[in-house]
Amino acid sequence: MTTQRHYSPIDRLLLQADMAMRTLLPFSGQPYRPSPAIVRPDAQMSDEDTRHVAGLMRINHTGEVCAQALYQGQALTAKLPQVRQAMEHAAEEEIDHLAWCEQRIRQLGSHPSVLNPLFYGLSFGIGAAAGLISDKVSLGFVAATEDQVCKHLNEHLEQLPAEDEKSRAILEQMRIDEEHHAETALEAGGFRFPAPVKFGMSLLAKVMTKSTYRI
Repeated sequence: MTTQRHYSPIDRLLLQADMAMRTLLPFSGQPYRPSPAIVRPDAQMSDEDTRHVAGLMRINHTGEVCAQALYQGQALTAKLPQVRQAMEHAAEEEIDHLAWCEQRIRQLGSHPSVLNPLFYGLSFGIGAAAGLISDKVSLGFVAATEDQVCKHLNEHLEQLPAEDEKSRAILEQMRIDEEHHAETALEAGGFRFPAPVKFGMSLLAKVMTKSTYRI
Protein backbone atom coordinates (compact mmCIF):
# COMPACT_ATOMS: atom_id res chain seq x y z
CA MET A 1 0.00 0.00 0.00
CA THR A 2 1.43 3.37 -1.06
CA THR A 3 0.84 6.71 0.59
CA GLN A 4 1.03 10.11 -1.00
CA ARG A 5 3.66 12.36 0.51
CA HIS A 6 2.46 15.69 1.86
CA TYR A 7 4.92 18.52 1.33
CA SER A 8 5.33 21.41 3.76
CA PRO A 9 5.36 25.01 2.46
CA ILE A 10 9.15 25.03 2.77
CA ASP A 11 9.37 21.77 0.80
CA ARG A 12 7.24 23.26 -1.96
CA LEU A 13 9.36 26.43 -2.11
CA LEU A 14 12.51 24.33 -2.44
CA LEU A 15 10.90 22.23 -5.16
CA GLN A 16 9.87 25.39 -7.01
CA ALA A 17 13.43 26.73 -6.76
CA ASP A 18 14.75 23.47 -8.19
CA MET A 19 12.24 23.58 -11.06
CA ALA A 20 13.14 27.21 -11.77
CA MET A 21 16.82 26.32 -12.08
CA ARG A 22 16.01 23.39 -14.38
CA THR A 23 13.89 25.69 -16.52
CA LEU A 24 16.44 28.48 -16.85
CA LEU A 25 19.80 26.68 -16.93
CA PRO A 26 20.93 25.47 -20.39
CA PHE A 27 20.18 21.81 -21.16
CA SER A 28 18.77 21.24 -17.65
CA GLY A 29 15.32 20.06 -18.71
CA GLN A 30 15.35 16.45 -19.91
CA PRO A 31 12.47 15.72 -22.31
CA TYR A 32 10.16 12.77 -21.66
CA ARG A 33 9.66 12.30 -25.40
CA PRO A 34 12.26 12.50 -28.17
CA SER A 35 12.12 15.57 -30.37
CA PRO A 36 9.91 15.18 -33.47
CA ALA A 37 12.77 16.81 -35.40
CA ILE A 38 14.98 13.73 -35.05
CA VAL A 39 13.32 11.86 -37.91
CA ARG A 40 13.23 14.87 -40.23
CA PRO A 41 16.07 15.60 -42.67
CA ASP A 42 18.51 18.48 -42.33
CA ALA A 43 17.97 21.34 -44.73
CA GLN A 44 20.30 23.83 -46.33
CA MET A 45 19.01 27.34 -45.62
CA SER A 46 20.38 30.77 -46.37
CA ASP A 47 21.99 32.72 -43.53
CA GLU A 48 19.01 35.06 -43.49
CA ASP A 49 16.49 32.22 -43.19
CA THR A 50 18.60 30.52 -40.52
CA ARG A 51 18.66 33.70 -38.42
CA HIS A 52 14.91 34.15 -38.88
CA VAL A 53 14.08 30.59 -37.85
CA ALA A 54 16.41 30.88 -34.86
CA GLY A 55 14.52 34.02 -33.82
CA LEU A 56 11.18 32.25 -34.11
CA MET A 57 12.40 29.28 -32.10
CA ARG A 58 13.85 31.63 -29.48
CA ILE A 59 10.40 33.20 -29.11
CA ASN A 60 8.84 29.76 -28.70
CA HIS A 61 11.50 28.74 -26.18
CA THR A 62 10.79 31.83 -24.08
CA GLY A 63 7.09 31.04 -24.36
CA GLU A 64 7.77 27.63 -22.86
CA VAL A 65 9.82 29.23 -20.07
CA CYS A 66 6.77 31.40 -19.34
CA ALA A 67 4.50 28.34 -19.45
CA GLN A 68 6.70 26.52 -16.95
CA ALA A 69 6.65 29.50 -14.61
CA LEU A 70 2.91 29.98 -15.00
CA TYR A 71 2.10 26.36 -14.15
CA GLN A 72 4.56 26.30 -11.25
CA GLY A 73 3.12 29.47 -9.77
CA GLN A 74 -0.41 28.12 -10.09
CA ALA A 75 0.56 24.78 -8.55
CA LEU A 76 2.03 26.61 -5.57
CA THR A 77 -1.22 28.45 -4.77
CA ALA A 78 -3.89 26.02 -6.09
CA LYS A 79 -6.65 25.29 -3.58
CA LEU A 80 -7.64 21.76 -4.64
CA PRO A 81 -5.09 18.91 -4.73
CA GLN A 82 -6.36 17.66 -8.08
CA VAL A 83 -5.88 21.11 -9.63
CA ARG A 84 -2.35 21.30 -8.21
CA GLN A 85 -1.57 17.87 -9.64
CA ALA A 86 -3.00 18.87 -13.04
CA MET A 87 -0.77 21.97 -13.09
CA GLU A 88 2.30 19.96 -12.14
CA HIS A 89 1.53 17.38 -14.85
CA ALA A 90 1.08 20.09 -17.47
CA ALA A 91 4.43 21.60 -16.45
CA GLU A 92 6.08 18.22 -16.99
CA GLU A 93 4.65 17.99 -20.50
CA GLU A 94 5.88 21.51 -21.28
CA ILE A 95 9.43 20.42 -20.43
CA ASP A 96 9.42 18.50 -23.71
CA HIS A 97 8.68 21.70 -25.63
CA LEU A 98 11.32 23.60 -23.69
CA ALA A 99 14.01 21.04 -24.48
CA TRP A 100 12.99 20.61 -28.12
CA CYS A 101 13.12 24.35 -28.77
CA GLU A 102 16.47 24.72 -27.06
CA GLN A 103 17.93 21.83 -29.05
CA ARG A 104 16.74 23.38 -32.31
CA ILE A 105 18.07 26.83 -31.39
CA ARG A 106 21.52 25.33 -30.74
CA GLN A 107 21.38 23.41 -34.03
CA LEU A 108 20.77 26.71 -35.80
CA GLY A 109 23.87 28.18 -34.18
CA SER A 110 22.03 30.55 -31.87
CA HIS A 111 21.10 30.86 -28.19
CA PRO A 112 18.01 31.23 -25.96
CA SER A 113 16.91 34.70 -24.92
CA VAL A 114 18.87 36.45 -22.17
CA LEU A 115 15.53 37.87 -21.01
CA ASN A 116 14.22 34.47 -19.89
CA PRO A 117 14.79 35.04 -16.14
CA LEU A 118 12.75 38.26 -16.33
CA PHE A 119 9.84 36.62 -18.14
CA TYR A 120 10.02 33.61 -15.82
CA GLY A 121 9.61 35.83 -12.76
CA LEU A 122 6.72 37.77 -14.25
CA SER A 123 4.90 34.62 -15.36
CA PHE A 124 5.41 32.91 -12.01
CA GLY A 125 3.89 35.91 -10.24
CA ILE A 126 0.89 35.96 -12.59
CA GLY A 127 0.33 32.22 -12.13
CA ALA A 128 0.56 32.44 -8.36
CA ALA A 129 -1.86 35.39 -8.29
CA ALA A 130 -4.37 33.53 -10.49
CA GLY A 131 -4.18 30.53 -8.16
CA LEU A 132 -4.79 32.73 -5.13
CA ILE A 133 -7.95 34.16 -6.69
CA SER A 134 -9.53 30.77 -7.42
CA ASP A 135 -8.87 27.48 -9.14
CA LYS A 136 -11.52 28.33 -11.72
CA VAL A 137 -9.71 31.53 -12.69
CA SER A 138 -6.39 29.71 -12.64
CA LEU A 139 -7.64 27.04 -15.04
CA GLY A 140 -9.27 29.69 -17.22
CA PHE A 141 -5.97 31.52 -17.41
CA VAL A 142 -4.31 28.33 -18.63
CA ALA A 143 -6.91 27.95 -21.39
CA ALA A 144 -6.60 31.58 -22.47
CA THR A 145 -2.81 31.42 -22.44
CA GLU A 146 -2.74 28.24 -24.51
CA ASP A 147 -5.07 29.87 -27.04
CA GLN A 148 -2.53 32.68 -27.43
CA VAL A 149 0.30 30.17 -27.79
CA CYS A 150 -1.55 28.30 -30.54
CA LYS A 151 -2.04 31.55 -32.46
CA HIS A 152 1.68 32.26 -32.29
CA LEU A 153 2.50 28.74 -33.38
CA ASN A 154 0.19 29.07 -36.38
CA GLU A 155 1.87 32.34 -37.35
CA HIS A 156 5.34 30.83 -37.00
CA LEU A 157 4.40 27.76 -39.04
CA GLU A 158 3.38 30.08 -41.87
CA GLN A 159 6.71 31.91 -41.68
CA LEU A 160 8.98 28.86 -41.68
CA PRO A 161 10.90 28.14 -44.89
CA ALA A 162 9.34 25.19 -46.69
CA GLU A 163 12.57 23.18 -46.46
CA ASP A 164 12.87 23.46 -42.66
CA GLU A 165 11.08 20.25 -41.75
CA LYS A 166 12.78 19.94 -38.36
CA SER A 167 11.38 23.18 -36.93
CA ARG A 168 7.99 22.49 -38.50
CA ALA A 169 7.75 19.05 -36.86
CA ILE A 170 8.49 20.57 -33.44
CA LEU A 171 5.95 23.37 -33.76
CA GLU A 172 3.22 21.09 -35.10
CA GLN A 173 3.56 18.72 -32.13
CA MET A 174 3.65 21.66 -29.74
CA ARG A 175 0.40 22.95 -31.23
CA ILE A 176 -1.29 19.58 -30.69
CA ASP A 177 -0.18 19.51 -27.05
CA GLU A 178 -1.14 23.13 -26.34
CA GLU A 179 -4.62 22.65 -27.80
CA HIS A 180 -5.06 19.64 -25.55
CA HIS A 181 -3.96 21.63 -22.47
CA ALA A 182 -6.50 24.36 -23.26
CA GLU A 183 -9.33 21.86 -23.71
CA THR A 184 -8.41 20.01 -20.52
CA ALA A 185 -8.36 23.23 -18.49
CA LEU A 186 -11.86 24.21 -19.65
CA GLU A 187 -13.22 20.71 -19.10
CA ALA A 188 -11.87 20.86 -15.53
CA GLY A 189 -14.02 23.91 -14.86
CA GLY A 190 -11.87 26.76 -16.11
CA PHE A 191 -13.43 30.21 -16.50
CA ARG A 192 -13.78 31.38 -20.11
CA PHE A 193 -12.09 34.76 -20.21
CA PRO A 194 -13.92 37.57 -22.07
CA ALA A 195 -12.49 39.06 -25.26
CA PRO A 196 -11.11 42.27 -23.64
CA VAL A 197 -9.00 40.21 -21.22
CA LYS A 198 -7.69 38.04 -24.04
CA PHE A 199 -6.84 41.19 -26.01
CA GLY A 200 -4.80 42.47 -23.08
CA MET A 201 -3.00 39.14 -22.88
CA SER A 202 -2.21 39.32 -26.59
CA LEU A 203 -0.62 42.75 -26.13
CA LEU A 204 1.63 41.38 -23.38
CA ALA A 205 2.51 38.45 -25.62
CA LYS A 206 3.58 40.85 -28.36
CA VAL A 207 5.99 42.54 -25.96
CA MET A 208 7.58 39.17 -25.28
CA THR A 209 7.82 38.19 -28.95
CA LYS A 210 9.28 41.50 -30.10
CA SER A 211 11.92 41.58 -27.38
CA THR A 212 13.07 37.94 -27.59
CA TYR A 213 13.26 37.58 -31.39
CA ARG A 214 16.82 38.95 -31.36
CA ILE A 215 17.91 38.83 -27.72
